[in-house]
Amino acid sequence: MHEMSVAQGLLSILEAQAKAHAIARVTRIRLKIGRLRGLDPRQLRLAFEALAEGSLADGAAFDIEEIAAQARCRACGAVWRAADYRFDCPECAAADAEILAGRELFIESFDGEGPA
Repeated sequence: MHEMSVAQGLLSILEAQAKAHAIARVTRIRLKIGRLRGLDPRQLRLAFEALAEGSLADGAAFDIEEIAAQARCRACGAVWRAADYRFDCPECAAADAEILAGRELFIESFDGEGPA
């Protein structure tokens, strides 16, 4: 399951950042995921919850914002929201698009509590 390896990476990043900033417990995580990543937000949430059990992020709220795919035509310059992995230009029908958004995957921010 791809989501499990992504969740493990996110937890590793959180643990390192929490340690660097003397945070004892992570209470909320805000994640941004581009739709082109092919991740199922529900599956990612479940994988993270399973891996976070007993860790400093156990029970943390997990907010996911999905970023829509957006493209720009290299032929005519049109910009559009690319749905269903279709990148043919809606203006000139060219099949030469530059992806502007939709590949993101990052922790936007997280909240935590300091040492007790």
